[in-house]
Amino acid sequence: MTKRTATCACGQLRVETRGEPVRLSVCHCLSCQQRTGSAFGVQARFKDGDIAVSGTSRIYKRVGDSGGKSERHFCGDCGSTVFWRIDSVPQFTYVATGAFADPSFPPPTVAVYEERRHPWVEIAGIAVSE
Repeated sequence: MTKRTATCACGQLRVETRGEPVRLSVCHCLSCQQRTGSAFGVQARFKDGDIAVSGTSRIYKRVGDSGGKSERHFCGDCGSTVFWRIDSVPQFTYVATGAFADPSFPPPTVAVYEERRHPWVEIAGIAVSE
């Protein structure tokens, strides 16, 4: 079984995962753009039973564009967002793909909030629906 570790920049907050993610996606929503400081966010969705969190996180709660609530867990020391949970998708945890710091991590296969995608963004393997 595949085991991976995602961490914040300073290593204090960690998520250990077992198995493969159930979904790998790119999100173009404005909230993910703000969360990452980039044009999109990339995340791996895992079943809650397939993750173990260690370290201390601070939590930022927000209501998304669709009205759903989420809790973002980030390191209080370095500020890196490592994982989050969304009320409308219970029993799953999203882990920021970049927190794995693994260029061989599987690529995303799904894109969401494409209407907010910057027109210059193209991601190999994901068709843009215009």
